[in-house]
Amino acid sequence: MACFIVFEGGDGSGKSTQARSLLRRMRRRGIQALHTREPGGTPLGQALRSLLKSGDPMTPISELMLFEAARAQLVEQVIRPFLQQGGVVIADRFTSSTVAYQGYGRGLDRELIERLNREATGGLEPDLTVLLDVPVETALARKTGGESGGKGDNFDDAPADFHRRVRRGYSALAATDPEGWLVLDGQRPPEQLGREIWAKVEAIL
Repeated sequence: MACFIVFEGGDGSGKSTQARSLLRRMRRRGIQALHTREPGGTPLGQALRSLLKSGDPMTPISELMLFEAARAQLVEQVIRPFLQQGGVVIADRFTSSTVAYQGYGRGLDRELIERLNREATGGLEPDLTVLLDVPVETALARKTGGESGGKGDNFDDAPADFHRRVRRGYSALAATDPEGWLVLDGQRPPEQLGREIWAKVEAIL
């Protein structure tokens, strides 16, 4: 059956690790599964990712528009066709990232963000959103410890208060839809997290 699973969390939360782990579990079981990330996944998305990860200063509204453009292309070209074929899409970030980062973090109007999210996705929503919640200090220590690699982007270089606002944004979003979100302590051992995530996904499938 088609299923859309999204991993969310702050930078350094471990969401990418768990998304890849879930992908491996599914493929070992013969499940048709695809892993995507935002921004990226298409030629346009990769070009926009380079801009967004360059570290060059840009206005919050410019940042928002670039993320939405990358998302619109990814949904139309990759995610929706794969779901229509009955596959499982495992996404590393989706619309909730924009609400958390550009809404709560940057302070942009959330109604505008919600409207642009709907336009970019055509109303597509996840069947499950997995949030890996990690204290800001722990996440930032992971990043500075070398997990991010390379030059920092505008999010890596943002102050701790920015990341605290993002974390509060994620918590607020999860609280509005407890059935659709699985919130886990990202400080727990990765193997334990992987088993709990798989148990939830298996029940949905």
